Amino acid sequence: MMVFQNKRRWQLPKGKPVTEMDKQVMYWENKGRLVPTRDLIKTPEQIEGIRRAGLVNTGVLDEVARNIRAGMSTLEIDEICMRYCEEHGATPACLNYEGFPKSVCTSINEVVCHGIPKASDVLQEGDIVNVDFTTILDGYYADASRMFIIGQTTPEKEQLVRVAKECLEAGAAAAKPYGFVGDIGRAIQKHADRYHYGIVKDLCGHGVGLKFHEEPEVLHYKTRDSGMLLVPGMVFTIEPMINMGTWKVFVDGDDEYGWEVITEDEKPSAQWEHTFVMTEHGLEVLTY
Repeated sequence: MMVFQNKRRWQLPKGKPVTEMDKQVMYWENKGRLVPTRDLIKTPEQIEGIRRAGLVNTGVLDEVARNIRAGMSTLEIDEICMRYCEEHGATPACLNYEGFPKSVCTSINEVVCHGIPKASDVLQEGDIVNVDFTTILDGYYADASRMFIIGQTTPEKEQLVRVAKECLEAGAAAAKPYGFVGDIGRAIQKHADRYHYGIVKDLCGHGVGLKFHEEPEVLHYKTRDSGMLLVPGMVFTIEPMINMGTWKVFVDGDDEYGWEVITEDEKPSAQWEHTFVMTEHGLEVLTY
């Protein structure tokens, strides 16, 4: 034990008994596996704060669902999100984050993520669009996104949207207490491979709650690295970006802010996202 004292990520609290959680984490750390730091384990009070932020975040996306339609600009979506957020005493985390100019990401068709709302981006019949919003309420963060189909679209796009949601669900089902982040990516990869879809590798899910982005990184594809140990009390997103074609992407050169990510072959992409808390029994979603 003393040999590793200065290198440990998991620190035992002074003057308190060793818990079953401590034993589990130290077991895996002693085997050389990546474990969380103790500050990544949210308290019940913090989880309730994140849950309240999640309720507002869900309300934002519900309000978009009630209003989204063909002929609407993505700038109008931004205005809906801003208004709902302000009416509920919350703040949009995206606004001015590292120079992002709007409150929400609106990503249409081949735009994978980080689409910037614009008056010139008008939704058309058959488009698929991802609306990604993060709420700050009383200092707590919750993050989620949904796909919307505008009117009637092609069977191919409908399938992509459905399978992307199934990939999120498969990843969430694979996440177990004292399992590993890598279990999530393997489950997502297995499902996406059935449809020969590409999974974006350049972007990932992340810890969230007290900050916009925390540990762990949540990769959505199978890797040799099994990732961080999943411990009850950890809060993180799962948000697989599933492409109809190649997994490869690029940043739009015409985007003056350098945010919009597009599929390399310019085929459509779909993404669903939730914020989850790991419990003793598995994941609980905080952004219904």
